[in-house]
Amino acid sequence: MPTPLSRLPVRALVTALLAAAFGAQAVAALRPHVPLLLAATVMSLAVEAVLFRWQRGMLSVFAKSHADITVRHVLRDLLLVVGLLRLGEQHRETVYAPLVAGLLAFYALHCAIQAVSVLVRRTRTLPVVTRNIDARALRLSPAPPLLLRRPGHRLLVFGFPATAGLLTTVATDDPRCAALGIALSLGLALLGLHDLLVRLLPSRRPAGEREALEWLDAWLAEYRPTVGLYFSGGASSAYQANMWLEPLAKLDGRPLIVLRERFMVQKIAPTDVPILCLPKVSTLMHLEQSTLRMLIHPSNSGKTSQVLRIPTLKHTFVNHGESDKLSSCNPYAKAYDEVWVAGPAARERYAYAEVGVEDKDIVEIGRPQLDAVQPYAGPPSGDRDGAADGHRTTVLYAPTWEGWDGNPGNTSVIEAGENLVRALLADPGVRLLYKPHPLTGSVDPRAGAADLRIREVIRAANRERTGERPRDTGELALLAQELDALTTTVVRASADQVERMMLQSAPEPGRAEAVARATAAWEEAYWASLPEWEHQVVTDARPALYACFNRADLLISDVSSVISDFLASGKPYAVANTSGLAEDVFRKAFPTVRAATVLTPDAAGVPELLDAVRHPEKDQLAEAREELKRHLLGPAEPTSQVRFNEAVQALCSAAQEHRERMEERLAAELPAEIPDQRRSLTREQPAHPA
Repeated sequence: MPTPLSRLPVRALVTALLAAAFGAQAVAALRPHVPLLLAATVMSLAVEAVLFRWQRGMLSVFAKSHADITVRHVLRDLLLVVGLLRLGEQHRETVYAPLVAGLLAFYALHCAIQAVSVLVRRTRTLPVVTRNIDARALRLSPAPPLLLRRPGHRLLVFGFPATAGLLTTVATDDPRCAALGIALSLGLALLGLHDLLVRLLPSRRPAGEREALEWLDAWLAEYRPTVGLYFSGGASSAYQANMWLEPLAKLDGRPLIVLRERFMVQKIAPTDVPILCLPKVSTLMHLEQSTLRMLIHPSNSGKTSQVLRIPTLKHTFVNHGESDKLSSCNPYAKAYDEVWVAGPAARERYAYAEVGVEDKDIVEIGRPQLDAVQPYAGPPSGDRDGAADGHRTTVLYAPTWEGWDGNPGNTSVIEAGENLVRALLADPGVRLLYKPHPLTGSVDPRAGAADLRIREVIRAANRERTGERPRDTGELALLAQELDALTTTVVRASADQVERMMLQSAPEPGRAEAVARATAAWEEAYWASLPEWEHQVVTDARPALYACFNRADLLISDVSSVISDFLASGKPYAVANTSGLAEDVFRKAFPTVRAATVLTPDAAGVPELLDAVRHPEKDQLAEAREELKRHLLGPAEPTSQVRFNEAVQALCSAAQEHRERMEERLAAELPAEIPDQRRSLTREQPAHPA
């Protein structure tokens, strides 16, 4: 992965080439010097192509310096015109004056296109964005390619004939070439302007705001949602919502996903659950008049307070993972009606933290996502001493990221990561799976640098290993294509949200089951395609973390929700202690470490750890892991999904009873002639969600 520092030489080179090209073009135009003018112009066009193809990040840098594509394009054409006027003949101004006028007309059209495209974009910005919902009634249509394409890109495409014509005229001294090129550019600009103007006609525009909101109310009345997942956050936080998609889809009733940021609609993983994005608070308030009874919150955000205003809804905080970190006991949790946790440990954690969450508001539901984690099936098969010709001990090293608080104990990557990896690779019977947190290095550059070193150490270890590789039958590629076809909607790059809504309408029945089957088949083929002796760096979305759990015999991680989730397997795990605390203090401070092997930053205990994994009779922590599993995740029966569903139904019933009480009070306090929209709504809705 290139770093900002590694990109600096490339950016400096591109900037220098572009500046040199314009400088040479100016000198050639003023002298004039035809070959140099031609070469400099071609060179500047080539650099523009490089910018738009490989260095898009520099476009904003030039724009901030008031040297955006429009300025550069006008300057390029202007220098060509100056060169033509300086080529020696008298009265050339009379010959080339119409060409200059044509260029001016083209740039005027460019400005007009940009202005109209803004108007068209506004008409295509709906107050609601949907996915998995048939919204054709909103008159959805494909986005015009001119709409989302950047103005600079459009100017390059439309203006290229004019520039090419001017270049040809410089080389041949034939003004007809320039006239033809400018005419072509004018024609393209006129066609583009016409295409955009047509889309402003009432019959071609999507639904207006009022019509869209009326459609939203009608859809809510028809779908009759009962429980929703509410999520708001940054682009990198989508995983917090994605981990709750499958449990949400399995609930009794009619689930719904409510988002607040438009970009988040595409960040949500494949699901059959309808998705509504309601960016404005006023639009969000339409949920008050719906059958929705409760919202599940996997994270806190600034916009959470906005939905908490709706008096007809109940709210529960489920978090996106449980650990001993302070973020698992955020004081904001007291804003919710209930806090749902995995097991008794989290209940005790809230009581110990004293953040205002009362015990009566805590409900233990387990972790329904962990149904996919396979239970412990014994030590690694094959040679129990880890010989190179036996089945290897698969170790998953999944450190967390450095966090926002600067605590050195958050991640082991910086102080212990390389030592741990080298100690594991020193054992010939180990196969290492390294899965770093996606945010590693986002706060502390040292973590990013350590991550890169670890990857290089693993690559070097693989180069020293040899063995037969599985024959590539093409099965994995075919399964990947099948899975992509089920989970990915083909959308062109220039599609806007309206076009995506049109293409991502209601999924076909049974797609969720098909995706589950295809995912399982892909994971099996993926692991079968890899040599058992080869270490792996797992950074792609597939395979997922839980799939790595199922392949691993041992987990090494940090204090995070990863170890809590891994306990569902019952397999041995270790935690790296980079906090600076003594081991006994470390275990007391972090209860999830109670059944773990604690490793020091120098990784001195790795050989003994591997020996205990291969020889269960030496494992002194098996009973402690089972006890801690129940303490963290709750009982095995009933299953977490069942407890999750029961908690949802109970809170929905409480919300319905609250509505009925409020309506009775309103009916008693207000005169009968004063209309109240909620009064009629309550009479029409069932007492319990289906």
